[in-house]
Order: sequence, then C-alpha cells, then structure tokens
Amino acid sequence: MRFNKTYLALAMTAILVTTGCSSTEEEGLADSSTQGTDASTSGYNDGSMSGSQFGSGNGSSFGSGSGANLGPEFSDPNNPLSKQVIYFEIDSSQVKQEYVPVVAAHARYLASHPNQHVILSGHADERGSSEYNIALGEQRSKSVERMMRSQGVTASQLEVVSYGEEKPVVSGHDESAWQQNRRVEVGYQ
Repeated sequence: MRFNKTYLALAMTAILVTTGCSSTEEEGLADSSTQGTDASTSGYNDGSMSGSQFGSGNGSSFGSGSGANLGPEFSDPNNPLSKQVIYFEIDSSQVKQEYVPVVAAHARYLASHPNQHVILSGHADERGSSEYNIALGEQRSKSVERMMRSQGVTASQLEVVSYGEEKPVVSGHDESAWQQNRRVEVGYQ
C-alpha cells in the first residue's frame, strides 16, 4: 500500500509541475533561450529562398500529420524544408545556428500557407529528472515557436507539446543516442 501511495505522490507532483510551473520554467530556461534566439535569427530574411521553392502546397502527403498535403520540396534533400528535426545541445533550448535556416524555411512556408498547421514536439535525452526534461522539451519547442512567430507565422498555426524523455528516437545510454534525442520535431498536420 505504501508503494502505491509513493507512486501516486510522484505522479501528482509531475502533473503539478508540468501544468502549474509554466512561469517558473519560462523564467529559468527562457532567459538563456531568448538571449541566443534573438542573436541567431539575424539571417532569416537573407533572400536565399523564394516563394516558388515552396510549391503550391498540393502534392504528396508528408510529415507526421494526417492532413498534410505538402509539395515535393519536402522530400528534396537539398531543400531545408526536408529537415523536420532541430537538434539541441545538452541542457539548452537555444536553436543552434546551423538550424536557423531550417526553422526560417518552415516559417516562410507556414506564413505563405496560412491554413497549414504544425505541432512542435520537444524532446530531451534521458538525463535529468522527468520534470526537468518536460520543461526543457517545452522550452525547446517554444524557442522554435518564437522564431517562427517572428517570421509571420500565426499562433493558430502552431501547437507546442513536450514529451521530455518519454519518446526517445534512439535507445541507448551514450552521447550518440543522447544527441539524437535532444530535439524538436516539426510535424505538419
């Protein structure tokens, strides 16, 4: 009986932390992510991609969502839109400079396709507490969301979720696995 009460107490704590601490996690993690995000977004409108590269939005279904009708540019490995995973450093929610063009490409696509919707799902590696990893995954998603919103994407087009360490893409207990699990996935719906 004591065993069940302990798990119940832990579950209740996790629920309270994930639903009731949004201002705390934003204050703690957002300070570091906001500083880097603003500096790393300077290359957004470099003109390197034109609207014609995005296609008409009609084409084969691609992405994790069921209603996404995305063009062939999403399967072209030379197009940044084909990259739908943004990776992060350990304990960081700052978008790496190498992924700024990827986020910018998705933002431009979404801004030019106002009926398109994406889920930004944040993930963390297995290190750290469950509560910390949920908060970190959310901050990673919010960093990508802020970058997209600054490019004209509306709030109604974006949904932020965090899975923390619960949905690893790679099983393993080494740096190679951890690197692949620290991510935000851009899932078109």
